Order: sequence, then structure tokens, then C-alpha cells
Amino acid sequence: MQKNKSRLNRNKERISTAISILSDEYGPIPPEPRRLEPCHELVFTILSQHTSDTNSERAFTSLMKTFKTLEKVASAPVNEIETAISRGGLAKIKAPRIKSVLTMILDLNQNSLDLSFLREMPLEDAKSWLKQLPGIGPKSAGIVLSFSLGMPAMAIDTHIYRVSQRLGFINGNINADKAHDILEAVVDPDDIYPFHFTLITHGRQVCKAKNPLCEICAVSGDCPSIKSTNRSKKLKRKDPYNSAPIVVPHTYPTEESPK
Repeated sequence: MQKNKSRLNRNKERISTAISILSDEYGPIPPEPRRLEPCHELVFTILSQHTSDTNSERAFTSLMKTFKTLEKVASAPVNEIETAISRGGLAKIKAPRIKSVLTMILDLNQNSLDLSFLREMPLEDAKSWLKQLPGIGPKSAGIVLSFSLGMPAMAIDTHIYRVSQRLGFINGNINADKAHDILEAVVDPDDIYPFHFTLITHGRQVCKAKNPLCEICAVSGDCPSIKSTNRSKKLKRKDPYNSAPIVVPHTYPTEESPK
């Protein structure tokens, strides 16, 4: 027990240090995006699956322009929803999913699509409520709870998952779903968004899936995977004042694959 507690505290310290270093590297960290009501955020999250931010924005804008409200989306025929979101990709899969999710919310929530009540629930209960919806997993639930309701929920995408494994924050045999619970337990609530932002940015720019740029990595000094991943060419560190601006996506791509 004492050994596990010591390991947990050590992991908290390492994560806190990494956030600080990467915040200096990629900061200043922009404000956390909270643009949509929770049900709108949920629909946007479904639309963002396996597509670009630009296409999902276009699909969501088209959906709302066509139907005006999500209540009308819920009552619309699937083929009309499909037409409205066609520019977002995978419309034949996402249209029935959106209708199913909205219909189930109405059934569970006294014919209301207002999900603001989730903010008053314990975090685990709020996540469980969302995960009962078709196609909604830990990351989609985390996005809604974090970005729309301001709750300290973790939303782990492929970049966070990869970087967390390489830095030893989670073991290599931990799957993405379990990683949410593990990292949520060790990352301070106030650091959830900085953790999201810095690890996603680091995963996109440096700690890439193939040929990670270990020689320019700001946290390579405390990386247990550097020997196994260090296959990149020798490069000079980028001038942080002369690099392209970092664009924060409205939301993160979700892990729940269309079925």
C-alpha cells in the first residue's frame, strides 16, 4: 500500500512538472473553450468523430441552420439529418447516431434536452449518465463535462494517450478507457485543461507516433522511453518566438468509432 501511494505521489509530481515545462514551451495556454450548451456539445462531438475540425464545424452549422433546434433534429427523419450533415463525412453513420442519442436523452430526461443537471452530479455519476447513450464513451463524455460544464473530466485522445505512455504516466498495457480513470485520479482538477492542451500539442508537434523528435523534446530528460523512441534526426530546438501559432481546436476528436 505504501509503495503504491509513493508511486502515485511520484507520478503526480512528474505530471505537474511536465505540465509546467510544456506550458512554458507551448504557452501561453489559451482560455478553455466552452462555446456550446452540453447537448449541442454532445452533438458536435459526434460530428467530430473521424473528421477534421473544419468539416465538423461545417456539419454542425448546417445542421442547426436546417433544423434551428435540436428538438427538431430529434423528431426529423434520419435521411434529412443525413443530408444536413453530409459535408462532415460519415453522415450515414452519424445521422442515426445523433437521432438515437437525442431520442434517448428525451426519454431519460422528462422530454428535455437540457443537460445542465449533470453539473450538480458527482463526476463519476455524470460520466456514467452520458456513457449510457449510444456511441458515447469516456472521451466524448469528458469533452461535454469539461468544455461545456466546466467539470474536471479527462478527455484522452490519441496524442494524450501516446505521450502519457511514453512519459510513463500510464503503463503500456493500459487501454484508453482505463487511462481516463487513472489520469483523472492523479491530475489536479485545475490542471485538467493545461494537461489536455500541452500533451495534445506536444504529441502533434514533437512526440509524434512515428519518428518522435526526441532531440528537441522539452521533457526528454525525464522520459523513460527516450531510448526506444529516439529514432529522429538531430535537429535544433525551434525558436518559440518564430514558430507558427498554435491553434486550439474547438473540441478534440473522439475515440468512439462508428459502428
